[in-house]
Amino acid sequence: MMRLSPFTYHGPRTLAEAAELLAAQPRGEAMVVAGGTDLFPNMKRRQQEPKVVIGLRGVRELRGIREADAGWLRVGATTTLAEAAAHPLLRTRYSALAEAAHAVSTPHLRLMGTIGGNLCLDTRCNYYDQSYHWRRSLHFCMKKDGDVCWVAPGSPRCWAVSSSDTAPVVVALGAKLRLVSAGGERLVEARDFFRDDGILYLSRRPEEILAEVLLPPLDPSWRTVYLKLRRRGSFDFPILGVAAAIKRGDGIVEDVRLVLGAVGSSPVDVSAAAAPLRGATPTLDAIEAVAATAYKSARPLDNTDLNYAWRKKMARVYIRRALAAATGVALAEREQAESG
Repeated sequence: MMRLSPFTYHGPRTLAEAAELLAAQPRGEAMVVAGGTDLFPNMKRRQQEPKVVIGLRGVRELRGIREADAGWLRVGATTTLAEAAAHPLLRTRYSALAEAAHAVSTPHLRLMGTIGGNLCLDTRCNYYDQSYHWRRSLHFCMKKDGDVCWVAPGSPRCWAVSSSDTAPVVVALGAKLRLVSAGGERLVEARDFFRDDGILYLSRRPEEILAEVLLPPLDPSWRTVYLKLRRRGSFDFPILGVAAAIKRGDGIVEDVRLVLGAVGSSPVDVSAAAAPLRGATPTLDAIEAVAATAYKSARPLDNTDLNYAWRKKMARVYIRRALAAATGVALAEREQAESG
């Protein structure tokens, strides 16, 4: 049985109190927790070993989804994934985010896990997500206690994978994240929140708390989609995620955003590859042209589930499906013909 190592727990009631508690700890010795579905298992495996844990469940101002000025929507960081998946405003205006929240893990864990926790999810790797004794027997990797990346032993960096379902969606939506510390607060574009580094995978500073996600106003001409690939239909982390957001007017595609998840240490924005769709009526040929270009940016390695070469091929398939769903272009007959 794996047990938690000793730690001191604080349960603040306000965000200001939580920020002050975090600031009072020596750098790197404290962490915040909301649902605990990622941190506590990691602590049992000695992947993360904070001496102080600051719980955010009692901070009421971090919970809930509410409308703000100018059509923006505020999603509190400790809003559970189950609440996000079922919320009518998310389901109607930002359906991709509701779909992504619903795709995380199992119903039981979605009742505990939070939006903020999923966005800050630790990067994953087959050589890292093991027990302490397993990792010690191999010799530790550079992400924790070692100096070698076992995925690419000659690499100077860690290649652990971003496995958040909601991360590629908030990037595609153009969301902003509010970070709060004892010294003040700042707004960060979602695309700048994630870093392409398996160890330093967030731009959030150690003393900062993710307080809320701000979603920009999207009129009904936008349609958003999230598709997830995994071994099983539930529980598993994504081995590929595709978030698509498309704005249409008079049958013409006015804007396209396309972001891949679980194929690198951060979400991969491949919106530039969607040029064949912009300013034109969407067709299967145009969608195929985008998929043929965009999937090349997916560079999965042999550090998650299933064969990495097959996962790269599936990136093309899932990009095509996500774009077809977002544009309303029928795809079934072509895929049936190809499979036959």
